[in-house]
Amino acid sequence: MLKNLPLDGVRVIEICNVAAGPYCGMLLADMGADVIKVEHPDGGDTLRSWPPISEGFSENFASLNRNKRSVTLNLKVADDIVMLKKLIADADVLLENNRPGVMDRLGIGYTQCAAINPKLVYCSISAYGQTGPRSQEGGFDLTIQAMSGIMSVTGEAGGEPVKCGVPLADFSSGLYGAFAIVSALRTAEATGSGDHLDIPMLGATLGIAALQTSEYFGSGRDPVALGSAHPRNAPYRVFRSQDGRFSLAAGNNALWKATCEVVGRLDLLQDERFQTPTTRAKFQADLLPILEQEFARATSAQWLALFEAAGVPSAPINSYSEVLQDQQVRHMEWVQPLELPNGVKTRTFISPIRISGENLPVTKAPPALGQHNDEILGKYRRAP
Repeated sequence: MLKNLPLDGVRVIEICNVAAGPYCGMLLADMGADVIKVEHPDGGDTLRSWPPISEGFSENFASLNRNKRSVTLNLKVADDIVMLKKLIADADVLLENNRPGVMDRLGIGYTQCAAINPKLVYCSISAYGQTGPRSQEGGFDLTIQAMSGIMSVTGEAGGEPVKCGVPLADFSSGLYGAFAIVSALRTAEATGSGDHLDIPMLGATLGIAALQTSEYFGSGRDPVALGSAHPRNAPYRVFRSQDGRFSLAAGNNALWKATCEVVGRLDLLQDERFQTPTTRAKFQADLLPILEQEFARATSAQWLALFEAAGVPSAPINSYSEVLQDQQVRHMEWVQPLELPNGVKTRTFISPIRISGENLPVTKAPPALGQHNDEILGKYRRAP
């Protein structure tokens, strides 16, 4: 096990619910930060009630809250705010994902907390940002995917708007938040001054859509949904085979030549429509039936074996039960046993990051609500 993690000694106060903030906090915890999750005594983080529930404990909650400690405080009670401020005075980071203005009204906004702890890095994740005409609007992953344009480019051409099955808006903002926090910690250490980090889910989701926004800036045209196809490359999509479907990404001329060799259609190399990635993308509606006629001759597994041998990137269309048992996932040891606070034994997908060839450890199970009240709050209660 790694002896020293990059964020050992960093204390984070997390005042967050559901996904974006807790995911950000977990990324910091995985890197060694002491993340203290502050929850309301009545039920705690909303995610605790989300199924699947294993003997009273949410496995959804467990997936975003490992390596943390939990304390309960009612932030509408003056004595509990006093207790929280004592925690903040000893912290390096405060992470919150409430609607802008809520923390100020509670007396724990950035300005108020900076007066207590000038080195504090204060990170706010919200739907639209801390200022601006939409700042007071709420948002969830669905609404941000709709607002950000993701739903306009997801799904089949001409189909209904579809959200990505993975909550991209939540987790992209969590990733941006963690990156911003560790960056700001360097400045705080060097200067003695913290800062207020504003992480809007809308901005984060637009940030990861760089290829789509640049397509619009460069052409003046809106990107559109293409199913699994690519607007600038072909063959680069899902294809039908004799028994199902598989994905193939022949993203340059060398891979296109190898593809033609595998399917026994070297004549396609001479076709003017298919000379470059750009022309192949332009005429991919013509190319699709040509290739699928060839792919109908064998199963997906057979084609995948041939393309692997030829060095052409390709993959099966996995379910989660399949990919979590894949040989590469097993080799990396990304799926690890996890014991919930109620004693139930389950499994979880750990951090995919390795340091010096070692996985980041799971040192703490996801906490029961208020599990660490005495351990963390006890010393502040005893203090004069």
